[in-house]
Amino acid sequence: MISMSLEEIAVAVSGEIYKGKPETLVSGVCDTDSRKIEPGGIFFAKLGESEDGHKYLVDAALSGASLAIVSTPKEDLDTDQIVVADTVAALSKLAEAVLNRVRASGQLKVVGITGSNGKTSTKNMLGAILGPKGKTVVPIASYNNEVGLPLTVLRIEQDTKFLVLELGAAGLGSIAKLASWTKPDIGVQLKVGMAHAGEFGGIEVTEKIKAEMMPFIQSTAILNFDDARVRGFEFAGKRVGFGFSEDAQVRILSTQLTLEGTKVVISIEGADPIAVQLKILGEHHAMNFAAALATAMELGVSLKEAAEAVSKLDAPERWRMQLLQSPDGFSVINDAYNASPDSMRSALQSLAVLGRQGNRTVAVLGYMAELGEYAAIEHDAIGRLVVRLNIDQLFVIGEEAKLIHMGAMQEGSWDGESQFIESISTAFEAIREKLLPGDVVLVKSSNVSGLRFLGDDLAGVK
Repeated sequence: MISMSLEEIAVAVSGEIYKGKPETLVSGVCDTDSRKIEPGGIFFAKLGESEDGHKYLVDAALSGASLAIVSTPKEDLDTDQIVVADTVAALSKLAEAVLNRVRASGQLKVVGITGSNGKTSTKNMLGAILGPKGKTVVPIASYNNEVGLPLTVLRIEQDTKFLVLELGAAGLGSIAKLASWTKPDIGVQLKVGMAHAGEFGGIEVTEKIKAEMMPFIQSTAILNFDDARVRGFEFAGKRVGFGFSEDAQVRILSTQLTLEGTKVVISIEGADPIAVQLKILGEHHAMNFAAALATAMELGVSLKEAAEAVSKLDAPERWRMQLLQSPDGFSVINDAYNASPDSMRSALQSLAVLGRQGNRTVAVLGYMAELGEYAAIEHDAIGRLVVRLNIDQLFVIGEEAKLIHMGAMQEGSWDGESQFIESISTAFEAIREKLLPGDVVLVKSSNVSGLRFLGDDLAGVK
C-alpha cells in the first residue's frame, strides 16, 4: 500500500484513532487474515458470520501489524488502532482513497472483469501481457468480492501502471457496489451464464447483475459478441466485440485442441489472421484469450506482443483445466475448482475433441452448486450431454450429482458405461482400476464436492 498517516487513514475510513500518533506513517500489506500480515501491515478485524477477527488481534500483532482497524478496540494491545463502525466497509473506503490518490498521478489504468465464467483465466492472461509493460497488480486466486477486491486494490503503489480487477456477483447491487468506486477504465464482460442462477433467482437476474458494471466504465467496454445478453448491454462509450461472430472486432476464426494445448486462429478488425498456440486447454480459453487481446490492444499493447505473452503462459491456476500426467500413462484434466452448467459443457466438449484424436475418454463428474430450482434439470442435461458427445466412460460421484448418472442412463444409448459412486472416499479405487494407458480423464465439479483432490490422487500428484 502507498504510505499514509494514521490521521489520513482515519479520515478515509470514517474512523477515530484509538491508539497511535496521527502523524505515524503506515505502508504495509493489508489483510483480514492475521496469518498473512507482514511487518508494518494493516489488519482489518473482520466480523463474519462464524468468525470474529478481533480474536486474532494478538496474532496479527505478533506477525508485525503496525495498525489494526477494529470495531471494538482492545485496550491492552500495543498495536495502533483505529475504531470504525464496520471494518468491511472501512476496507473498501481505504481502498477507494488509495485508488483515487494513485489515479491522480494520471498513469494508472484500471481493468474490471466480470462474467459467469472465465474471470480468473482472463486476468491471468492480462497479467502476463501487461506485466512486461509496467508494474501490474492482478488479483490473487479469486479475490473478487467486497473483501478480496479492495485487498487487491490496496496492493497498488504510486508507480503501478495497470490494475486488473475481478468483479464477482453476490446478488443484485453487488457488482454496482464494487464498480461504483473502482470505476474501471476498461470493462470486460465475458458471459452471462447459469453460475449462481439458483442463488440469484434465474439467468435474467444474473444478466441484470452483470450489467451493473456498465454505467461505471470510463472508456471502453469489451463485450462477448457471441452472448446475446452481453451483446445487448447498453453503453455510450466505445464498444469492442470479441468471439466467433463475424462482426466481432477481435474474431476467433478457428480453434484446434490437443493435449499440448489450444491453437487459436484470430483476426483483428479484418486484418490478416494470426495463429497462436496456447499451452492451456479448451475452446472457452480461446474466448478468454480474445477478451484479453481486445483489452490489451486498448491499453496500447501490440497484437504480436500480447499474443506472444499469452503463448508463453503456462497452465492455468491449479484445478482449472490443469493437465496432469500419470506415471501409469494416462492424462488427467483436473478442472474441479468450480463448475456451472456452462463450464461443465465447455470442459466436456473439450474432452470429446480429444477423444476424436484416438484417446479413450473418461469423465469423473460431481455436483454443480448454487443452481437452486434449476439443479435437477441442469444435472440431468449434463448426463445426457455426456452420452451425446460419445464420452467412453462416466463416473458420477456423490448423491447430489446422481441426476447426472440418471440422465446418462435415460439417454438410452449406454449399457453400463455410466457408474454412480455414492462416496468420494470409495471413488478412487473404483475409478483407478478401470483407467488404461492413453486415457484422458476429466475431473469436474464445484469446489464443495472436493473432487479436485480426487483428480490429484488419480494422477499421482502428491
